[in-house]
Amino acid sequence: MNNVPVLTFFNNKGGVGKTSLVYHLSWMFSEMSRRVVVVDLDPQSNLTSAFLSEEQLEKLWDPEHLTPEANTIFRCIKPLTEVGDIAKPVLTQINPNLHLVPGDLSLASFEDQLSKEWPESMGSGNLYRPFRVLTSFWQVAQMAAQQVQADLIIVDVGPHLGALNRSALIGTDHVVIPLAADLFSMQGLSNLGPTLARWRTDWKKRLDNWPAPSFALPKGTMKPVGYVIQQHSERLSRPVQAYKKWADRIPAAYLEYVAQPPGNPVLPANDSNCLASLKHYRSLIPMAMEARKPIFKLTSADGALGNHSYAVQDAGKDFKKLAKAILSRI
Repeated sequence: MNNVPVLTFFNNKGGVGKTSLVYHLSWMFSEMSRRVVVVDLDPQSNLTSAFLSEEQLEKLWDPEHLTPEANTIFRCIKPLTEVGDIAKPVLTQINPNLHLVPGDLSLASFEDQLSKEWPESMGSGNLYRPFRVLTSFWQVAQMAAQQVQADLIIVDVGPHLGALNRSALIGTDHVVIPLAADLFSMQGLSNLGPTLARWRTDWKKRLDNWPAPSFALPKGTMKPVGYVIQQHSERLSRPVQAYKKWADRIPAAYLEYVAQPPGNPVLPANDSNCLASLKHYRSLIPMAMEARKPIFKLTSADGALGNHSYAVQDAGKDFKKLAKAILSRI
């Protein structure tokens, strides 16, 4: 069976709206008749909290409700911390085309295990266990995708450059980088791009070190798809001065640190690497969180009246256009 492509949204800077972007695009891909599995690899598990009700979260995380089922990402890989192997994931269905491998706050405890096995995978001994541990996220994602015959796996990760995200990214085919138009995102690109390049190179060395693996391994291509600028304020439909200043500098920084191959710097509006520049939709976010649905599915019953109803339509158009742009590249 062919491996299902993995698309990861990654930025080592927090607060850029990454999880919200993953949430809305996952819904949009499913609305476009793509069968999607979403994997929450952020130990903070905000994506899982966005998808599920309090009652569902209690059943996943409350010690009084815990079951032996592998119903979170950590419980799928926990046997690897002892003497077992990866457990078959139990998916949570969001809609007929959208399934979730829920996150788990306990995932942070797996970081030491991943750090330990990284150098071991370059050894000359038995390489089964190091590679099993290092690719465990990818293995779980592929198992989940096979269960529901998914077309696409979408991964959300936390804002850091540690061993957890390294293992997430070696199991990634395509990377989208969410950005805010500010100095911190610019600095983040200068760290993120070289880190991806290093992880890509280091993973290839490890693949070469185990030329006849005992099980399927990810290629770790981590191909940049492009970036999304979001969370900006607008005045009279024009970006505020600070937003424009930093937005105009992003294309050159992306080309220098991330793009493959690099090109000539242009403004975001003319930059082929800029997948979208999204509004924040501030007034609709609390409404969507209360209704536990994406912004573009809000109705008058949810309180989306008057100007809000037009903003809902705009959001639907924006996210559909972005989803199409991403699909065309992957």
